[in-house]
Amino acid sequence: MMWIHICWFGGVVLRFGLLIYGHWQDSTMAVKFTDVDYYVFSDAAKHISKGESPYERSTYRYTPVLAFLLLPNIYVAEVMGKLLFILCDLLTGIMIYKLADLRGAPKTAAVWCCALWMFNPLPAVIASRGNAESIMTMLVLSMLYFFSQGRVKMSAAVFGLAVHWKIYPITYALPMYLALADSTNNAGMLDLFWPNKKRRELVLVSAFTFLILTCLMYWQYGYEFLQESYFYHLTRRDIRHNFSPYFCLLYLTDEWSASVWLGLLTFLPQVILLVTVSFCLYTNLPVCCLVQTCIFVAFNKVSTSQYFLWYLSILPAALPHVVHEPLAVLSSFVPWILAQASWLFFAYLLEFEGQQVFLWLWLCGLLFLFSHVGLIGDFITWSTCSKCSKAPKVKTT
Repeated sequence: MMWIHICWFGGVVLRFGLLIYGHWQDSTMAVKFTDVDYYVFSDAAKHISKGESPYERSTYRYTPVLAFLLLPNIYVAEVMGKLLFILCDLLTGIMIYKLADLRGAPKTAAVWCCALWMFNPLPAVIASRGNAESIMTMLVLSMLYFFSQGRVKMSAAVFGLAVHWKIYPITYALPMYLALADSTNNAGMLDLFWPNKKRRELVLVSAFTFLILTCLMYWQYGYEFLQESYFYHLTRRDIRHNFSPYFCLLYLTDEWSASVWLGLLTFLPQVILLVTVSFCLYTNLPVCCLVQTCIFVAFNKVSTSQYFLWYLSILPAALPHVVHEPLAVLSSFVPWILAQASWLFFAYLLEFEGQQVFLWLWLCGLLFLFSHVGLIGDFITWSTCSKCSKAPKVKTT
């Protein structure tokens, strides 16, 4: 236990050090450390404090719950939201440790899994800059932890909250449902979809949690809440700062009258792959969610560096045995890192130097997609390794 406490303390020191540095950079440099979204969150909270809609703040496209959570920014101090995000980031690391331990990993390996998150500069910087992705990673890891414990109702409640917070965890619904098959029933296809007790609990509790939160927000803010929080993301056309291979396609067809339908068509490869993976990997839910999340990010029409946290947070807990194979992990991530670096280089030339490098940027987007496909293949290979521990079966009676 001493090592996990040291890991936790080190994570705290790293993040608070970044918080202090960020305050210094914001006050002394032209380039700010604080994420621009943090100002969006704070402005939305300010509107709520005045009895107005958070969507009075342009570009606020999140659940109003986030703005409510940042009210201390208005009434106490502007740094309170960052402290919340840092806390959630630290809790994500603890949930990684607990899930790895629950899945049968040795204590040392579980601590290493936690350390991979606590001392990872990417999530530490993102949380310290005031980005809210740490709330999402904490919710997903908590959902998997409770599910692996067999606490289906608690997992379903967290799942409903996570889907309300952001749409993408809805992709976990099918493998979660399939994973609750009655192990004593060998009725084939009938057993694969039969709504046993645990499956009914999963559906009812998660649906109730999602609907009660969504209806409350709709009652308070009307259709604008649905449009900005959910519908907008279906038709979103982000043609800047976008790693997606659809970048150039969406940019070149921006003025086309049928471009909205073209954007919706880009979801088709995602849906096919996500459903296929659900049926192939549902017996190992953390790995299934890891692969699904990577697919969702890689094939999405909008992909930013913040999205990478969605699957990087699941990796240590889903595959705790790979901490003993650092060279294998590094060799798998090298193409991913190089592809990302090349995209950022040409993005800089385009946006800051004004050079016409759209073709190179698109090619780098394709290269980044291929690197993701390689990662997905490695995740599946690692999950079938003989050293990979499996989560305990969830009781259905």
